[in-house]
Amino acid sequence: MKKNFTPEDELLFLALGGSGEIGMNVNLYGCRGRWLMVDLGMTFSGGQYPGVDLVFADLEFIEQRADTLDGIVLTHAHEDHIGAIPYFASELGVPLYATPFTADLIRRKLEEAGIVDEIELNIIDHDHGQFSVGAFDVTYIPLSHSIAEGNALLIETPHGTVFHTGDWKLDEDPIVGVPTTEEELREIGDEGILAMVCDSTNVFNPNASGSEGAVYRGLLEEARKHSGRRILVTTFASNVARLHTLGEVARETGRQLCVAGRSLDRIIEVAQDNGYLQDMPKPIDFKTAMGLPRGEVLIIATGGQGEPRAALARISEGNHQIELTAGDVILFSSRQIPGNEVAIGAIQNKLAESGIVLVSGREGDIHVSGHPGRPELEALYEWLQPEILVPVHGEVRHMQEQARLGRARGIPHSVYQKNGDMVRLAPGKPGKIGAVRSGRLVLDGDIILPADGDAITMRRRIALDGVLIVALDDRLMPRVEGVGLPLDEDYDAFVAEAEADVVKAIARLKGKSRQDRREIHEAARLAARRAAQRWSGKKPQVRVLMPRES
Repeated sequence: MKKNFTPEDELLFLALGGSGEIGMNVNLYGCRGRWLMVDLGMTFSGGQYPGVDLVFADLEFIEQRADTLDGIVLTHAHEDHIGAIPYFASELGVPLYATPFTADLIRRKLEEAGIVDEIELNIIDHDHGQFSVGAFDVTYIPLSHSIAEGNALLIETPHGTVFHTGDWKLDEDPIVGVPTTEEELREIGDEGILAMVCDSTNVFNPNASGSEGAVYRGLLEEARKHSGRRILVTTFASNVARLHTLGEVARETGRQLCVAGRSLDRIIEVAQDNGYLQDMPKPIDFKTAMGLPRGEVLIIATGGQGEPRAALARISEGNHQIELTAGDVILFSSRQIPGNEVAIGAIQNKLAESGIVLVSGREGDIHVSGHPGRPELEALYEWLQPEILVPVHGEVRHMQEQARLGRARGIPHSVYQKNGDMVRLAPGKPGKIGAVRSGRLVLDGDIILPADGDAITMRRRIALDGVLIVALDDRLMPRVEGVGLPLDEDYDAFVAEAEADVVKAIARLKGKSRQDRREIHEAARLAARRAAQRWSGKKPQVRVLMPRES
């Protein structure tokens, strides 16, 4: 077994993110001493890391080998595929490759980070654009997804060709973009595919994901159903096809279009700069929208995932220039991302209490997924006929299920792997050959640090049990302050008893212990913590502040 996993005359695959969770995608291919990275994404903490919003894959493995990394190829512009670029691109110091729409969004991120002049960003034609990165020849293969310019990658290596799907679906009526046809994909398969590295997100869905064209018809039907009412639609800002659809729905139903949310403004601007949404009606401002008769405006707003600072949350709280009243309609043209259910439910309940009508994908055909269900996976297996299937982009259960599905559909080898597993694809029988360190990093304020480090661990403990401060004066008399303990009515009595317990604990020290600062510190800490546990049942974190040594 290799000790340092330098790729020899072989083809290696390593996921540092996105295999074992949905999001934070980072994949590496290694061959003849060199590495190629595909995607550099992030995810959101979902509250599991208190005080933290952004979570990244730990790139230690490739950072230690940055001189062997030839470039980073981006499949598409979703945050879980490009969101970490501003935080790591300078350190990695290699060229980036992306299609025009994706590159434009990346460039704006780099400008915001103040590093745009430090990074080489190569723009590749999104219609089967070909380029070389070190030992790898790469071709963009357009596929449908819930964003403009979703792509698979055809990665040609000395050991065979990899079809890296990225995020994808099959869509006969995609609204935006021209995906590669079945005939073209069969031709690619006829050339020989060594391995298919494939999105697993919707493997448990027995049905195909559905068409954006069907969503257009569903949204148009809903808008006509609610004529005379003000309509707000919330959707993923990045879904350019959905934005095009909503512009068409507004035009068809005689409504003016209003857009609420900075991320929507940014996506519309980037899309139009790159040739999309050219026929979208010019949005009106909030004041004009509120002055129109209720049935003459259609509002697109951010916040369908329950984000507290997004437009929909502010509208629900009455803190936005857009106002909704009883009888108005909100169409949720998006799915609930796992982990966001509580936040979304809270906003929906607040809106419902105001008499607003809520319509989701369960009540109408107003959303489809951007990921493949089982029929689509099975179709691509048949068209490409890969020798090896490597499921990625999913939780463990998704990837294991896709591995089973691939074997059941005749793919000779299915390799289940997760973040940190080093996989040899060729030569010889494919499979795991070892493991490297992987993990998570978090952006905490302005600092990137380990997700399992002392700071986050302590913050989680404080969130669970609270904290006690014991301040000792020069006479070793204590003052106790508690934060986050469930003792509102009994707090003063608890403090008095805790301080008395600390005095007694210090007085019980004998001999040299009475002069030993560590002994005094520990006696005070334990006494205060035991008092808190006795009064509240909690075991808070305790900090003892000692007088300075003379």
